[in-house]
Amino acid sequence: MTLVGQQPGHQGVGQQDPALERCTAGPLVVLTGAGLSTDSGIPDYRGPGAPARMPMTYQEFVSGPAAQQRYWARSHLGWSRMGRAEPNAGHRAVAALGAALVITQNVDGLHEAAGTPRTVALHGRIADVICLACRRTTPRAALQQRLEDANPGWAAAHADVAVRPDGDVDLEDTAGFVVPPCLDCGGALKPDVVFFGENVPKPRVERCYAAVEALAGTDGCLLVAGSSLTVMSGLRFVRRAARQGTPVVIVNRGTTRGDDLASYKVEAGTSEWLTALAAVRAS
Repeated sequence: MTLVGQQPGHQGVGQQDPALERCTAGPLVVLTGAGLSTDSGIPDYRGPGAPARMPMTYQEFVSGPAAQQRYWARSHLGWSRMGRAEPNAGHRAVAALGAALVITQNVDGLHEAAGTPRTVALHGRIADVICLACRRTTPRAALQQRLEDANPGWAAAHADVAVRPDGDVDLEDTAGFVVPPCLDCGGALKPDVVFFGENVPKPRVERCYAAVEALAGTDGCLLVAGSSLTVMSGLRFVRRAARQGTPVVIVNRGTTRGDDLASYKVEAGTSEWLTALAAVRAS
């Protein structure tokens, strides 16, 4: 692995950056993580300085109304902030790369908002809600209004709580919060995202594997941006690329679980580096 570092305060990406040169020509598959959205005001899970935390698991969520009340009370507050986030320069750069596929582990929908073509939201989108009983999906915005109507004053009373990366907040006391049921069948509602302990739908995984496998024998590469690759849902694509001999470039502040598989590791934030790459690929 070749390590490419940048000094704090660096104002430009060097044109002799070997990782940048490696991604300049040929097809790209891009895998993004929470680090790409930090410049949009959404904190990440495992970046430098990020507090240790354990998101609610799928098994806990489906255990009953108490867990669902706790989740929705927090998510109701977090959504009002995440929903206002806008794509940053990194998202816009990814949209301009002309990648064969963009695989994102993020649920914030900012790649889609930036107009990124050929995107797979591996873990779903927080802007959608699904009923666990009848499986109908509905917009989160509609549920947000129902939550506001059922819990007047809740947001104002907890306006100072800290936001977490997956759209909820750091709040312990959720007693009394009212969670509306599905309007169609009365079932329990869940954000249409993949929780820890839940499997990514197989068709999504297969589409991502196919895109990575299509890089074999080309001059392309797999570009990882803003992900620590701690969970297997993203790391498996890095492993597949490395196994077939496809170069892997990782742009991330801090170590990642895929560093030993990378051809190049860039210790930098994503926005500036991706913007430089988009400019070079467009020239």
